[in-house]
Amino acid sequence: MSLTRLLREVHACQICSAHLPLGPRPVLQLASTARLLIIGQAPGSKVHQSGIPWSDASGDRLRDWLKLDPSVFYDKARVAILPMGLCYPGAGENRGDMAPRPECAPLWHERLLKYLPDIEITLLVGQYAQRRYLGSERLNSMTETVRAFSAYGPQFFPLPHPSWRSVIWMRKHAWFEQAIIPELRKVVRKAIRG
Repeated sequence: MSLTRLLREVHACQICSAHLPLGPRPVLQLASTARLLIIGQAPGSKVHQSGIPWSDASGDRLRDWLKLDPSVFYDKARVAILPMGLCYPGAGENRGDMAPRPECAPLWHERLLKYLPDIEITLLVGQYAQRRYLGSERLNSMTETVRAFSAYGPQFFPLPHPSWRSVIWMRKHAWFEQAIIPELRKVVRKAIRG
């Protein structure tokens, strides 16, 4: 099966439509030439509306962390974006969204990742991506896992989710901005230029 055909299948997916308050609308970005892969949580309501990954305040913050211009970030030939849940899961109780649907990653990730042979680094954004891809290698908390980022290289780079909550988290953990972000920008630059 070609990547084009597989992506058509993904975009037609209805497997968890009964659980999606706004209906299915998979939001991802993939091309077989991509060298940087970003695995996040699931699209928010603004991203659901636009159909463009990370087209919200969290995306602005993530692009700032990566020091990537939108023209590069949205160049699917260089940057692949594959959330744990491809569709907006709905609003949660505490001003955040629900967890990504559990059906999504097991159904699609392995099949899609086969078409990304040139990935140099995968950014694991948030606890859901870290849980799936780091498994028992994760530390006791997301904070500890992010702080130990170098233990997961060169394949993975764990990050907190860049939601509004991360601003508060960054104030408590100044080391993230001082030590992690410069390293993150280095590996991203290398992958993009590669």
